[in-house]
Amino acid sequence: MQYWLMKSEPDEFSFADLERKGREPWTGVRNYQARNFMRAAKVDDIVLFYHSNCDEPGIAGLAKVSKLAFPDPTQFDPKSDYFDSKAKQSEPRWFCIEVKFYKKFKSHIDLENLKSNRELKSMLIMRPGNRLSVTPVTAAEFKVIQKLGS
Repeated sequence: MQYWLMKSEPDEFSFADLERKGREPWTGVRNYQARNFMRAAKVDDIVLFYHSNCDEPGIAGLAKVSKLAFPDPTQFDPKSDYFDSKAKQSEPRWFCIEVKFYKKFKSHIDLENLKSNRELKSMLIMRPGNRLSVTPVTAAEFKVIQKLGS
């Protein structure tokens, strides 16, 4: 099993939205490294759902990967903000996974709490300039975060 952190702006799609809907394709990722991370994800891998670009950035809860990587349909839709004119049905450039709601934390784990924890200093999300929306998380990091959330 692998662990992932996926960022979403809560005004676009929040953890509460995922809880309400149950599952959702993680579309719109337009970074090759983040795309490759999603392609490596397996069904039942655990996802830390991170709210970014908001008043209280941090981890809201857990999701699970429910469907392996498949071509992101938004790349083919000219009406989508994520349309890619170079993408072809026969040669998709962008992929997404589907995630499903798994578990809500007792409390939101804010960014300051994450930054102040010495055991999380090397997490990719803590690195200056990291803007990836999907990053791997080590089992040790996941264990620390799970404790913080309960």
